[in-house]
Amino acid sequence: MSLSLPVPLPVRTAALALTAALVLSGCGAQVASDGETDTKADSRYPVTIENCGEKATFDKAPRRVVTNDVGITEIMFALGLEDRMAGYVMPDDKGDLDSVPWKDAYQKTKWLSKKTINKELVLDAKADLVFAGWNYGFGEDNGFTPAELNRLGIDTYLLTESCRNGRGKARGVMSPLDALYTDLRNLGKLFDVEDRAERLVATFRKQVADAEAKAPKGKDRPRVFLYDAGQDKPLTSGAYAGPHDIITKAGGDHVMKDLKDSWTTVGWETVVERDPEVIVINNYGDTTAEQKRRFLKSYPPLAEVSAVKNDRIVVLDYVDLVESPRNPAAVVSLAKELRGAGS
Repeated sequence: MSLSLPVPLPVRTAALALTAALVLSGCGAQVASDGETDTKADSRYPVTIENCGEKATFDKAPRRVVTNDVGITEIMFALGLEDRMAGYVMPDDKGDLDSVPWKDAYQKTKWLSKKTINKELVLDAKADLVFAGWNYGFGEDNGFTPAELNRLGIDTYLLTESCRNGRGKARGVMSPLDALYTDLRNLGKLFDVEDRAERLVATFRKQVADAEAKAPKGKDRPRVFLYDAGQDKPLTSGAYAGPHDIITKAGGDHVMKDLKDSWTTVGWETVVERDPEVIVINNYGDTTAEQKRRFLKSYPPLAEVSAVKNDRIVVLDYVDLVESPRNPAAVVSLAKELRGAGS
């Protein structure tokens, strides 16, 4: 496909505005630096945190963190931890970085690579901790795993959304928003910015609660399907990826809520059977949101699906939907879209 038509993104714009107001109002978290302040902070250590069911003890706060992907990187930025980063790895297809709340942090922090994170890259960066996740950089297929990095003397922190849940490689051990709050609190403790983390969690919880209070209820909750990518089979969100909580808290009935996984594929026949009244497109990558919309509208098996017939297709950006500090604002924005979409 080669079309590159622009698509209006009202939901993305509103979400960014809300997140910007939130984050910029709380900027200025100070992280201990070299010298007297750092010595004082080091008196708190060692600290122990629990990550994906395993406890890890740190004798000091990491100084050269490498992050993988946009949501993970922005969790660090939201906590004011860019001074503790050696850099980030991220493709250049994850949205506009010039109009985001963390523009200054992006400019200050080194963009190490737009390709796949790997051992050589983090060794060259002299990383002392890699913050990534299963299928967010870590994977046995490429030999880039926490165990391998630990053998090299590099600590790791796993994105909680990506924790494996005991069913093969299925991911997810808690609700998506709880995963975000868990990571904020863990990293707050690790880097001695617990007050900042608690303020973020409290603000995010209020944002979500306020949106829920105005969201559709009961029979007015529209059925919602998340479309990520794929034509033969759609990649979508199960109960443990960000879209589940974003859809549910915004007043939607997530049609794939019974899938005990995070991001996974289903058959189109399942989508047709569950007849979503709203489809949310995940906007990222080489295939534009407009191309995805055109496919959904032209794919014959979907012709009688309510969302397609009534043109109830909403666009959210990738970073709104993966675990990130933009998730609560995405709830607020999607709730506005869903108020008029109930059956």
